Amino acid sequence: MQIGAYTIDTPIALAPMAGITDKPFRRLCRAFGAGWAVGEMLHSDPAFRNTAKTLRRSDFGGEEGVAAVQIAGSDPRQMAEAAVYNVALGAQLIDINMGCPAKKVNRKLAGSALLQFPDLVEKILKEVVNAVDVPVTLKIRTGWDKANRNCVQIGKIAEQSGIQALTIHGRTKECLFEGEAEYDNIRAVKQSISIPVIANGDIDSASKAKKVLEYTGADAIMIGRAALGNPWLFQAVEALVEHDSIIQTPSLREKCGHILRHIQELHQFYGEQKGYRIARKHVAWYLQGIQPDSVFRQTFNAINEPKEQLIVLEDFLNSILDKEKC
Repeated sequence: MQIGAYTIDTPIALAPMAGITDKPFRRLCRAFGAGWAVGEMLHSDPAFRNTAKTLRRSDFGGEEGVAAVQIAGSDPRQMAEAAVYNVALGAQLIDINMGCPAKKVNRKLAGSALLQFPDLVEKILKEVVNAVDVPVTLKIRTGWDKANRNCVQIGKIAEQSGIQALTIHGRTKECLFEGEAEYDNIRAVKQSISIPVIANGDIDSASKAKKVLEYTGADAIMIGRAALGNPWLFQAVEALVEHDSIIQTPSLREKCGHILRHIQELHQFYGEQKGYRIARKHVAWYLQGIQPDSVFRQTFNAINEPKEQLIVLEDFLNSILDKEKC
């Protein structure tokens, strides 16, 4: 798949998720087969540019692949300036967020709230595209609510405005993450425009990924929530979609090794004061797929020192491995 000057060899992406798709997690998912990974959403308001959170989210140093930065906002000029600013920092691709359904984002007329105003959507897209020399992509939902599904209209506006690829989460803003993804609407958009279309929503297995690609005709898929605690999902999807083969997931011992390394990287990336807090949610997600344990989770969440976290986690994972031997 071609996005501007960039050739994406593997049509499987990690979705941008605020507070989750930081550098350590992006690197891990890429290692398991994600073709590209979009960074966490950045606010276009310049007042947020020099905060510790924004600087971490803007850090793509040492990563392989295209450095894709996602920006959000509703002021066309401010969005264009944010794009220019991030390209100057090293962004190789700008993704515009018009898909986030969160209330705190929508209250500022950003994210999926913009789908109510196609004229404003067009102004934002044209301003950003004309401001930078890197490819600009767009992520949307199927519409504002079930009575106002306008993804085909927005898709055409995007193509005419110079957008290089369009990702569609198959739900409306009103649906949040409830109900089933609307693959019919993704298919309708794909049939209406010629730029690459990336299907997103409810893709939680290799077989589902293949079915979605075949049904929608999309050029690629994007995986979000299903990757939490399950980054090896990309490996299975890549094998089936690209090579029509089914592979075994990593062994329990291999998974435990990856988990420990990921937690170590989180500690290093965020520092002692924050790393242990970020690690808690990732460990909870990992254990859901390995061995849920509410008692251990309580114990782990009470620890506020990175080294102790690692010791306790390693001991717990070793106990699981010992049981597997029996």
